[in-house]
Amino acid sequence: MPEEIRKNGIYTVAIEGYSSEGLGVARIGGRVVFVHGALAGERCEILVMKVLKNMAFAKVKTVLAPSPHRREPACPYFGKCGGCAYWHMDYEEELRAKRQKVWDALTRLGGQTPPELPVLGCEDVLHYRNKVQYPVAPPDKIGFYRARTHEVIPVEHCLIQSEAAEHIAAAVGAWMRRWSIAAYDERAGRGWLRHLYVRTAADGSALVCLVAAGEKVRRQEELIEAVRAAWPRTVGIVLNVNRRPGNVILGDAYRTLWGQDFLLDTLCGLTFRLSVPSFYQVNRAQAERLYGLAAEFADLHGTETVLDLYCGTGTITLILARHAGRVIGAEIVPEAIEDARENAARNGIENAEFFCGDASAVAEKCAAEGLAPDVIVVDPPRKGLAPEVIAAAAAMAPRRIVYVSCDPATLGRDLKLFAAQGYPLRRAAAVDLFARTSHCETVVLLGREM
Repeated sequence: MPEEIRKNGIYTVAIEGYSSEGLGVARIGGRVVFVHGALAGERCEILVMKVLKNMAFAKVKTVLAPSPHRREPACPYFGKCGGCAYWHMDYEEELRAKRQKVWDALTRLGGQTPPELPVLGCEDVLHYRNKVQYPVAPPDKIGFYRARTHEVIPVEHCLIQSEAAEHIAAAVGAWMRRWSIAAYDERAGRGWLRHLYVRTAADGSALVCLVAAGEKVRRQEELIEAVRAAWPRTVGIVLNVNRRPGNVILGDAYRTLWGQDFLLDTLCGLTFRLSVPSFYQVNRAQAERLYGLAAEFADLHGTETVLDLYCGTGTITLILARHAGRVIGAEIVPEAIEDARENAARNGIENAEFFCGDASAVAEKCAAEGLAPDVIVVDPPRKGLAPEVIAAAAAMAPRRIVYVSCDPATLGRDLKLFAAQGYPLRRAAAVDLFARTSHCETVVLLGREM
């Protein structure tokens, strides 16, 4: 008879591998148990925290047989803050876990087996992020959410965030306490400051955005003075107003409180203008490697037409423009399209066009108008591609499709649909842009069957 799992029960288990979120995977009586803090190959005594119908969640109570890859977490918030998943192991094991995650998605979900799957790891796993969005909670907590909750854990020193972000967050917290600025209370729907956003460039300059529930800024001059004193290379402070309940961070209304409402950064030899809502990869060094692979997979020779359906601020589009005859970028965020056009002009690129619109609508319109791109590039959000985008992309009969993904599961799902349209997987590589977290980028090449 299978062993019954009880909440608060203590069990001895063998850890078989990792979940997609970086949790150890064990089995009790045939039921899967996800174990926080466990490494593959370990034998652990675990405490069950939650029991569901088909699975359970637990944490390590005692490591009875440790993995040689186990390390003492360098982050004091590990296990409390939900941002990182892998501080308890060496980086070699983290990359192995991420490769397995991508491999499983490609083969099990996508039904595709790549000829090889290299993983490009970070040279520096510390302070690599160029953007942070801190949630704020009463009374004056600035930090990150506890895993699977909306409880904010105050964080003073995050090992993957920039020095600028830490200094600015400390200054804003002190300003809130000094002048009794109310943090927004999600449950009560009261208060003012909801999130603090900081984006940094390679030269150390920073753009700050306060996401608030109202337009009026009390003690605005004191705020500006505090932020500039904390990080003198701040180039702008912006207010974003979001009165809507729910999880969406940014509202629609912006107002510049001081300086400029954009940041300039350099990537792959090009200069990019970045406004607050514009998508831009958070790890600059690894983004260059990711986009280098995308360009390699595109295999351009100077005459081709390229369609980029999720162009953001034009990063991939403009990088490919240097090797193509014509590039077309589409993006649903108006501010990002403005940035993309500005970025093309700033870099002297004249063979790029940008259109604001939903990827599905743009793809279907291009297909209906008979556009025949040689290469289509997609870099969608975590939810992946709508079936209409896949069908329209295939209808345009490109020679190659380059898919950049931030979620292996939705990538695997979409690969199966592309294969059914005559575009099987040809090449794949994983690129770790998010060291110490469970996330990983993947770039794949889909080639038309002849």
